[in-house]
Formats: sequence, structure tokens, C-alpha cells
Amino acid sequence: MVKKRIILLIVLGIGMQTFFAQNSINVLVYSKTSGFRHRSIPTGKQAFKTWAIQENWNIQFSEEPSDITTEKLNNIDVIVFLNTTHDVLDEASRKAFKKYIQNGGGFVGLHAATDTEFHWPWYYQMIGAYFKNHPKVQSARLNVHKACNHPSIAHFENTFTVKDEWYNFTKDVLPRVNVLLTLDDTSYEGKKKDKSHPISWYHYYEGGRVFYTGMGHTNEIYANPDFIKHVKNGVEWAAKKIDVPLKKGWQNLLDKDLSKWDVFIGSPHKSVAIEGVEKSDDGKSGKPLGIHNDPKKVFSTLEENKETILKISGEIYGGLSTKEEYGNYHLKAKFKWGTKKWEPRLQRKMDNGILYHCQGVLGAFWNVWMYSLEFQVQEGDCGDFYALGDVYGDVPSERKKTSSGKKQFVYNPKAKLHSFKSKKFASSYVKRNKSFEKPNGEWNTFELICVEDTSLHIVNGHVVNVVKNARYDIDGKTRSISSGKIQIQSEAAEAYYKDIIIKPIVKFPKKYKRQAKL
Repeated sequence: MVKKRIILLIVLGIGMQTFFAQNSINVLVYSKTSGFRHRSIPTGKQAFKTWAIQENWNIQFSEEPSDITTEKLNNIDVIVFLNTTHDVLDEASRKAFKKYIQNGGGFVGLHAATDTEFHWPWYYQMIGAYFKNHPKVQSARLNVHKACNHPSIAHFENTFTVKDEWYNFTKDVLPRVNVLLTLDDTSYEGKKKDKSHPISWYHYYEGGRVFYTGMGHTNEIYANPDFIKHVKNGVEWAAKKIDVPLKKGWQNLLDKDLSKWDVFIGSPHKSVAIEGVEKSDDGKSGKPLGIHNDPKKVFSTLEENKETILKISGEIYGGLSTKEEYGNYHLKAKFKWGTKKWEPRLQRKMDNGILYHCQGVLGAFWNVWMYSLEFQVQEGDCGDFYALGDVYGDVPSERKKTSSGKKQFVYNPKAKLHSFKSKKFASSYVKRNKSFEKPNGEWNTFELICVEDTSLHIVNGHVVNVVKNARYDIDGKTRSISSGKIQIQSEAAEAYYKDIIIKPIVKFPKKYKRQAKL
């Protein structure tokens, strides 16, 4: 009996070691400086050593660019820039760092991380702001943006006061980030004197997760319990160990300012009346206008009967992307067509689309959209499935001759699974089984329900397509995916959306599960 207990304890011990090894994260703390060197760096390093023991992190420290290589970063979940200043990477390490982020790596910047890499535009887009100056160290009141629901601010009250060094930035913080904390500029001297003064934020950047906090100058801050929890949860979020939970119940994604979305505009067709920009013959091969550069107001909102409506002019290819990533959700939206069409699709059906599980870089597909799964929105074809780029999946389907005489894959819940991917399998496209669309000009209800790696395309209450085993090919590896950004297309047709709402779910509703024969 004693022997059995000893064996059991040994087995349990091995099992617990395996469990902790699998659930630990690898953190690289990088603190190289080429400008001002903060006296608190040693204190920060010691704090990270302590936190690593408490949270089961595997911690490494470096100030050598030679440690920022693709090979060495393969085993790193999060890079922390601890009060780095000015140029801290060389050409080779910049390349490796960028690849690391685009392969899904996590980044956490503390305080002077915004006083870093001023000559690298990509870093600026990633970090979200550049340091300008600061007043003396003093206490200030911070406002907490609870609506973000990010784990790094869950423990804060609506406001709190703390002593540190408060940065002003050269320009407004980039609109692509989700603001977590803002400074109350009336609460201290040497303020920025702007309407809003973000000091902590996060966003999803080119496949990676980025978290920044402006706190971290003083030695004392590293003993502050609230700051410690703020940074710890920022690290664990960046490492994908925890997520930003979607609040219970239906949440509205549409407001008049499109505050929950990023606008990305592609290359204008040569027929578009716009000066001083590169144009293309097909709307997809030229240089994109890029993020938050929408001079033609392709995406805008209007008020009608006290409702906010998203208007998509369609004049230039573009994408409206959620700032947040979503998984296990039920998305609903009402949609109708406008009347205008544009080149290069004047002679083709009106087209649009809802892209989901979007991965990687904005503009990766056709210099406009992200790699993603597509809920097709096209005249007569709403609910069709397309695989864009290196994101793809399987659909129960059969190859049938359609009314046009062509053989196409058509969704059939009783058929065997076929894989669909752009430029790889027999097709990247599966037709919906039936059309349930309303006449042009009338509002349709589209629903997209995603649970783990399976998704349902629903048009006016009818399941018309099912995508299973969603996955993403990146850097020679295939990953199963169950979440990502949501992107609404502009594709040369005028269109309108309203009542764009989302809620978390854990299983498919019985009604739709029966329709899809899941």
C-alpha cells in the first residue's frame, strides 16, 4: 500500500511538472538604452524576477541585439521593452522582431518604450506613439476605460491616483489602439493640454499582441500592487494566456464615430477622382492608401429615424476592421444594397462581404483585406463561402452543375467534407445551398455564429453554409484558429449596414444546429 502511494505521488508530481511546463510562458525582458538610462531598470528587472516566480514565467534578460533573432525568438511568448531608449535594435534584429510580431508574438512596452526606435516607422505603428517631453515626477489622477474590459485594468476603480513621470507625446496616440488609461490633465502640472491624454493602451498588430503602459519610471512604482497587477495581466494577455472577454448579452458594435473599428483603404482605381495618389487598373495591385486614410469617405455613418447606419460608398476597395479580436460569438447585422456601382465592377454583380477570423497584416490580400474566411455578400449569392489567402477551412459540399452550366461546389450538410483554400485546393469557394435574399433595397438579416473552429452562415434565418476546421498557414506551419478580427468590405458597390451586434456563446443555438445537422 505504501509503495502504491509513493508511486502515485511520483506520478502526480511528474504530471504537475508537465502541467506547469505546458502552462508557463517564456518572457524576454530587453532593457538596452542608447539615450537616457533610467535608474529604475535594475529595480524593474528584480521585479520581473519576482513576478516570474509568482506567475510561473520562464524569464530571460538581455541588452544585446544579437539576442533578437528569429531562431532565439521562436521560444519567446512575450518581449518586454523595459525603459529602452532611442535605437536599441540593428537591421538584423529589426527584421527578426518584425517577423516575430507577424508570427503572433507578444510585446509589452513599459514607460520609455515610446522613447525608442525613432527612425523605424514600423515600430511607431506598433507602439502607437513617440515620447516628446515630460514634467517633473508627481502624482496624477488617471481615468480607467472600463468599457475595454481588458484584464490589465479589471482591478482598478473608475479613477485612481499614483505618482510617476507622465509623458507627453509628439502627436496624438494613433487611433488604431484601444485606450486603457488616460491622464486627467487637470490633476497635475506640466500637462499636455489636450482633450484626451492616453497613457496606457493595447492593440492587435499584424498578428501579434501589443500592450503599453506609460508608468514605470520610478523605483517605487515597481512595488505598487495596482501597477504590478496591471503589468502582469498585460504580459499574460500579450502571451495569449488570457483574453479580453466579450461582455455577456448583445453588444452594439456600431456608433456614429466608428470608434470600435479601423478603416483601411486600398488602391484607388484609375477612374476615381482623387489627386496625388497612386492608382491602379484593377483596384487591387497598386499601393493602398492605408489605415485611417479615407479621403473619399468610403466608410461613413448617417442617422435615420434615430438609428445609426453605416454607409459604404464602394468607390474604393477597403475594409472596416474591428479593433478587437473575437471568438465564440454570435454576430447579427442588417444589410441592404444602395444603387451605385464603381469600376472595376461596373458590369458585375454588386459585391460586399463580411470577413471573419481575420489574421495577420492589414492589406495582405489584394493589398486591401486580411487573410480570412468570408461570408459573401453579393447579389444572389449571400452566404457563399470564400477562403482568402492563407486562412481556410472545410465545408460539407458536393460538386454540382449550376444554372449557369458550370460545375461548382455547393454546401450540403449531408455531403462529405472538402477543403477550400485560395490557390491550393480545387476551389476557394463554396456556394450557399439556397437563396433567401430579399429584393435589392430591402433590409436583410445576416448572422454569423462561430464556436471554436466551426462557423455558420445564416441569411434571414436560414443556415446556408457551414465552415469547419478553420485554420491558418503561417511560417510553414498550420494553426487551428477560432478567433480573429471581423472586417466589412467595400468592393465597388454602395451598401448599408445597421444593428451590428455581437454576443458571446459557448454552443450553437438548437434551431440552427438542427438546420446545419451538426
